[in-house]
Amino acid sequence: MELDDAYANGPHIPQGDSFAPVWREKAAAFRAVVPSALNQSYGHRPREVFDLFSPDGEAQGIVVFVHGGYWRSTDKDLWTHLAAGPLARGWRVAVVDYDLCPDVTIPQITRQIAAAIDVIAARYSGPLRLTGHSAGGHLVARMLDPKVAGDWLDRVTGVVPISPLSDLEPFLKTSMNADFGLDQAVARAESPVHQPVPQVPVTVWVGGAERPVFLNQAQWLGDAWKCPVVVREGRHHFDIIAGLENAGSDLTSAVVGSGDGVV
Repeated sequence: MELDDAYANGPHIPQGDSFAPVWREKAAAFRAVVPSALNQSYGHRPREVFDLFSPDGEAQGIVVFVHGGYWRSTDKDLWTHLAAGPLARGWRVAVVDYDLCPDVTIPQITRQIAAAIDVIAARYSGPLRLTGHSAGGHLVARMLDPKVAGDWLDRVTGVVPISPLSDLEPFLKTSMNADFGLDQAVARAESPVHQPVPQVPVTVWVGGAERPVFLNQAQWLGDAWKCPVVVREGRHHFDIIAGLENAGSDLTSAVVGSGDGVV
């Protein structure tokens, strides 16, 4: 299809296929040593679960992380090590799982993430900070739509979509749409660029070495919402998220909303 290569990341990243095994190993090692409440249910389906990591002492609030994978691949167990940075800064971190296309639709996934935050917000007090990568960036941006969010929207104090997919209409021209089942109306309805401009502070994060379409997607959201777009030079789609492993990184600082971190 016309845009398949434009949205392909792995083939354009050196040793792109080596990243996922390393992530899964890091995530498993993290879960093995960090106190956690794993596979907490927010619904009735097997993948409607989240892992919760809590700091020592009183938490500053809750960071909700939503993984990517083009809405059709990966799971939370690949990404839980990314809780390390916010956790070390004194925040609870919930890493959320969800069903995948084509078993469900993207609108259904959007509703699943909102349902997960319903449960997390009811269970834990304090401000909410939302972040997600790629398709996860799309999903946390969708949470700022008043038609999607619950009463917890008033508790959201910041959102950092990382390499987000903000306009879904281009996916009508990819072979992936065989799994998504999008038409023009649904693609537009699920595109954050067409949502009302949120009142919540948003910072879009993207790697300078990403595929041009991801730089475009990030900038489209920044333009639509009149929010900052941080382009981290030299970072590609698979290492832009690495900062979340480090409490002192600029990305972790953006996610928790305090201080100026280091690159």
